[in-house]
This record gives sequence, C-alpha cells and structure tokens, in this order.
Amino acid sequence: MRAPTPAELELYALAQDAIGNAYAPYSRFPVSAALQPVDGGEPIIGVNVENASFGVTMCAERSALFAAVTMGHRRFETVAVHANATSCPPCGACRQALAEFAPDITVVYRRGGDVVAAAFDELLPERFEL
Repeated sequence: MRAPTPAELELYALAQDAIGNAYAPYSRFPVSAALQPVDGGEPIIGVNVENASFGVTMCAERSALFAAVTMGHRRFETVAVHANATSCPPCGACRQALAEFAPDITVVYRRGGDVVAAAFDELLPERFEL
C-alpha cells in the first residue's frame, strides 16, 4: 500500500461526489466508485443499487465496471471506491469481476480512515482464472 498520486486522489474525489446517488435503503451503507479506463477517456461512475431481493443488489464497483464495458471499454488502470466508513475496499465479488478486465488495476479506497492506493495483487493475490 502507498499514498495515492494526485490523479488517483482526483478519481477518488469523483467517487466521493457521487455518493448521494447511491440507493441503499436497506443497508444504509451507500458506496460509490469511479473507474478510469486505460485509454484516458472520462471516468465511469457507479453506485450501489440495493433491492428488497438482496440477490439482485449491485455493488458500486461492478455498476461502474458493467457500464464501462457497455460503453466499449475493456481495460482499466484505476478504480476508486468511497463509503462513509473507516475502511471500504472492494468486496470479493467486485475484486473477481475487476480481475476479468484489469488484473493490474490500482485500487484507491479508505483504509483505517486514510485514503490509500493498493496494487490489485495485494487485495486479490489468488484470483480465479480459466
């Protein structure tokens, strides 16, 4: 883990700004994410969207990832995840989904109250691959 670069902090700020768009009436734990494509295009924002049937709830990171793929992006350099919590790294499902498209992605999130940047291998050293 390391301190984020200025560009990574800007991406984190975009995620932070989107937190109000999250729909989390059940958990009351809104999460937002900003995903930066490798091609330098505009960051794609995602938020968690809950549902009374929890199985169809979508995390912010996968929301951003699926929107980005829909837009034609397939490679990503950084994802920033924000929640009003002391720590909020991507969950296991989001880590695996990100691994499909961005095995070398940098993840920016709060850890112990501080914003940090982590290499993806630090968060998911053993991922499922075919």
